[in-house]
Amino acid sequence: MTEILIDGQNLDLDMFIEVVRNNKKIKLSEQSIKNINNSRALVDRYVDEEKVVYGITTGFGKFSDVIISKQDTKKLQKNLIISHSCGVGEHFSEEVVRGIMLLRINALSKGYSGIRLSTVNTLVEMLNKGVHPVIPEQGSLGASGDLAPLAHMVLVMFGEGKAIYEGEELPGKLAMEKAGIKTIDLTSKEGLALINGTQVMTSVGALTIYDALSLSKLADISAALTNEALNGITDAYDEKIHKARNHIGQINTGQNLLDILNDSKMTTRQGEKRVQDAYSLRCTPQVHGASKDCFSYAKEKIELEMNAATDNPLIFTEEEQVISGGNFHGQPMAITFDFLGIGIAELANISERRLERLVNPALSEGLPAFLVKKGGLNSGFMIVQYSAASLVSENKVLAHPASVDSITSSANQEDHVSMGTISARHARDILNNSRKVIAMEMLAACQAIDLRGNAGLGVGSEIAYNIIREEIPTLTEDRIMHEDIEKTERVLKSEKIISKVEEKIGRVL
Repeated sequence: MTEILIDGQNLDLDMFIEVVRNNKKIKLSEQSIKNINNSRALVDRYVDEEKVVYGITTGFGKFSDVIISKQDTKKLQKNLIISHSCGVGEHFSEEVVRGIMLLRINALSKGYSGIRLSTVNTLVEMLNKGVHPVIPEQGSLGASGDLAPLAHMVLVMFGEGKAIYEGEELPGKLAMEKAGIKTIDLTSKEGLALINGTQVMTSVGALTIYDALSLSKLADISAALTNEALNGITDAYDEKIHKARNHIGQINTGQNLLDILNDSKMTTRQGEKRVQDAYSLRCTPQVHGASKDCFSYAKEKIELEMNAATDNPLIFTEEEQVISGGNFHGQPMAITFDFLGIGIAELANISERRLERLVNPALSEGLPAFLVKKGGLNSGFMIVQYSAASLVSENKVLAHPASVDSITSSANQEDHVSMGTISARHARDILNNSRKVIAMEMLAACQAIDLRGNAGLGVGSEIAYNIIREEIPTLTEDRIMHEDIEKTERVLKSEKIISKVEEKIGRVL
């Protein structure tokens, strides 16, 4: 298996996923090794000269004016990690932690941080051998970076804290021993170099945008199935309409729907059954398209941040300068993740409205109430819509922007913070809710197609229908719907529907 080369410049979303989800190994490029060694040499010189430089020979935050002696610089760095390990709450998943480690390695490889090569290699070895520090989700202000959660990552590097290794939660020292990795002692600048950055929020956000891009494809497929179940009008998807407005996401969504529905015998043209459909069908390209444009923006910003130097101070070896600044501030990502969460939430919002049209006999164009025979004795999909409504309502709370909030810290030295990690976590939670809603719509659409009578589905929607029906039979009387919803969600997460539909239509959705 070829290793992914880490150079601080070229990490992209697909490479990130290969390492984080598929356990591909990494190694540092020769240029990165050179950059790391050069910046470290300057730090060592400044320590020897006892030059006053923030974070190297001074305290942190409000203590930046406290000078630390040469003899105490090592203790300063260890105390930094121990004191900053204040995370609380549930623990991040192992894939998020792998992303955090990868992104921190990539940032350090740029050579602006002044860390020793041996320390970076320890983190590389932990990632490659699967030692995953236990990192609590809560406790970051998103400036100065993700201090508290990143501190929990570093604890394991010197044998403290806890880690998951081969599926077992162990004391950090034992996990390192079992993996055959030597623990380290931090020296000057290293603790700060390891925790002063935006890698936690960026890891969560990178996984979320990757899954959001897949979800937007599934939303198009689900909308197509609902269109057929309701004998929807395809004229609204005509490319002339969308090119007249000229938003890329809208144009692509209209084309997706036409390709998925190609050859369908269940769709209609305007005037055949009615003149126009409700917004949740007719405006699918406009709504889904807006979310896709949001996702394109978010992906661009996330990939920029993946390759950014985000700690403080930064070391510029050619100029022999150490400059204090604010690249740790998460605001560029906080706003991005708030926007991302809103874009994902809207996919679920319109999906739930289509689901309502399927189950409501006043809106469903002749389908049985709540998509079940012997209604009254059976409730059918009635409470499926309730559950979807609950999730989209929860999403509206989660979509409130965290980036507009700030609470001062460190005795007002750090008087504006981003809350970007909260933004990223909320976007992730919105994604998980939204996938469930789209699973509910797709399941209901398949049921509605069966009840109306499958006269022949489109080339793409037929694939989705058949895959769902391989797992979940038509509902003939009430059963535990939770199980059907979970099975459908697992199918969506597998991306089997996406790959088969794209193969059939001959292009990427």
